[in-house]
Amino acid sequence: MRAIYEKVIRPFLFRMESERAHEVAVHSMVALGRVYPACRLLESFVRLSPGMFRPVQAFGLRFPNAVGLAAGFDKNACAWPAAAALGFGHVEIGTVTALAQPGNPRPRVFRYPRQEAVINRMGFNNQGSAAVAERLSRQPGRGRRSIPLGINLGKSKVADIDKAAADYLESFGRLADHADYVVLNVSSPNTPGLRQLQDESRLRELLAAITGANRERTGAGAKARVPILLKISPDLEFGQVDGVLQVISDHGLDGIIATNTTLARPGAFSRVPETGGLSGAPLNRRSTEIINYISRATGGRLPIIGVGGITDVETAAEKLDAGATLVQVYTGMIYRGPFFGAELARGLADRQRR
Repeated sequence: MRAIYEKVIRPFLFRMESERAHEVAVHSMVALGRVYPACRLLESFVRLSPGMFRPVQAFGLRFPNAVGLAAGFDKNACAWPAAAALGFGHVEIGTVTALAQPGNPRPRVFRYPRQEAVINRMGFNNQGSAAVAERLSRQPGRGRRSIPLGINLGKSKVADIDKAAADYLESFGRLADHADYVVLNVSSPNTPGLRQLQDESRLRELLAAITGANRERTGAGAKARVPILLKISPDLEFGQVDGVLQVISDHGLDGIIATNTTLARPGAFSRVPETGGLSGAPLNRRSTEIINYISRATGGRLPIIGVGGITDVETAAEKLDAGATLVQVYTGMIYRGPFFGAELARGLADRQRR
């Protein structure tokens, strides 16, 4: 399948403007998701047999394999029902904000095929948490999905940084019932001021608000507690990571996602003028370093979802070896095709057996 993608489909998509190609990919996945028999047939074809791979248990959830589709691909919960049919063991939608917003002006996505990289400055374009919640209410809910669904939440651009906790709470209140886990994204470089939420005092305020709301859900008895994860930047210094980990520990978060895109411009990218977050192969080394540091600093007790620069089974395995519990891909799928997740899951299963 990858050969067909690389020789036929990818050249067709790469003749399009980057975001237009993304829209075609999303619409294709939406169409697949609407054909239930085709989804189930594909899922049975790509699913790992019980003897091939031990399912992953993390933050109270069961993942049929270690590879997920990262946030950013399906911002509005339109395409995710087809994710299992492509071989993914979980899927994360979003980033979703309390208010609908168009994001930054186009063009805002730029491919660099020689480096297997992308720079984006999307700016959390999405339909808003109310519209996403309404759509999810008509889709398979918790306990009725073949793979876990994560929902990635961000700050609305118009929300003042001092009101960020209230903005996240609005989205959390609307979407927590639909999520198998919730991610607080405080690390995108494309929303002004967002990364300030990684500062200890602001992060404490945000996590206190969200974890408090989560406890109230449990106290009410009717609604189950939802696992909460934090997504951090690869541009943090290790001392800053220590501060983030302390806040996570103090508030009892269930896991961490390392990492988001980077503002660094290594190698040939030092001459690239486009602003935004860099993802893909150039991010791999730094992301793995952060994962390794977190794993060592927490004694392996904090579940980590490793994301950033995965281009093959070896780079995925490096993240698991560094301490990640699960991995996610997005940019790699742009270059390797829709069944990249299935390819990785099978390769990791073979490696585990060996």
